[in-house]
Amino acid sequence: MSLIELQDISVAYGKNVILKDLNLNVEKGELVSLLGPSGCGKTTTLRLIAGFNEAKSGKFLFNKKDYTMIPVHKRNFGFVFQSYALFPHLTVLENIAFGLKLRKLEKSHIKERTLKIIETVDLKDLENRYPGELSGGQKQRVALARALVINPDLLLLDEPLSNLDAKLRVKMRVEIRRIQQELGITTVYVTHDQEECFSISDKVAVMNKGVIEQLDDPATIYNYPKTQFVADFVGFENFLDLDWLEENNEYIKLKTNTGYIFKVKNLSSYDFKVKKGAIRPDDIKIIDDGKNEENVIKGIVRVRTFLGKQFQYSVKTELGEFIVNDNASKIYEVGESIKLFLSPDKIILIKE
Repeated sequence: MSLIELQDISVAYGKNVILKDLNLNVEKGELVSLLGPSGCGKTTTLRLIAGFNEAKSGKFLFNKKDYTMIPVHKRNFGFVFQSYALFPHLTVLENIAFGLKLRKLEKSHIKERTLKIIETVDLKDLENRYPGELSGGQKQRVALARALVINPDLLLLDEPLSNLDAKLRVKMRVEIRRIQQELGITTVYVTHDQEECFSISDKVAVMNKGVIEQLDDPATIYNYPKTQFVADFVGFENFLDLDWLEENNEYIKLKTNTGYIFKVKNLSSYDFKVKKGAIRPDDIKIIDDGKNEENVIKGIVRVRTFLGKQFQYSVKTELGEFIVNDNASKIYEVGESIKLFLSPDKIILIKE
């Protein structure tokens, strides 16, 4: 059963449309991430759910109840801001207990609940410190604890790890996932970091220009993006314009306007007659021999760069420029003619 339902939501600032007829369902207990580049509408979506933004049109249902016009203070949602927004003059304990005090609960209950959540987020023995005495990771835990201590019906996180260094981000995303699963709290998480998003999410909504282009589990989005935008966003840097020829249960055969023939593994999810194929740089192989046959194209090396374990080549072909990552066992020179093999099992078909 969907706990969150955004139905044809549109948000605009003047004539600037941020969200356009956006639809999103989140099941109870899920962690769903909103992923996309800056300006795609992900933070606006989160703020609309929180109640900070108003919809121009559409509905927001929470647990089947219309929340579209319910004000922020009447939504029992926990929100973790990108900047943490801690009170510098309050201790860790006081920061975390702040929301409970606003609810005018008994002191004994506030203390019990606060100490319990402090232990959950691993802040024990730091209760009397002030934010200025904490590390970035500790501040992030305080902000998370403050959002969780009120027993929210929903947890909202807006780029919560963006201010941390790379090593700490990895550690903290594991902690966020652990806490979310331990408490079983439904969570909507905003990030532009693909790796961070895929590592902790049950589902991912990839956003572009105010709409969700694909909502799926992380593995499906990574391996089988449905559109060119999503494919490009998750690392498919090479694209082919293709015309449909024929298909059987195992493969689909397609051709380019220059006569190259490609076979592609036939997936049950292909319910459209596409004209676009995509493949990652790591999945193209440079071959020394072989005739100009299916899934093989000729090219000339234009640029070579060293990536450590691999060389990356920019290869000019009749079908356009291809980016190819090849192991360092053999080095190809700029200007050298080569052949590229695009495995039928590695090419995916996408909607334009």
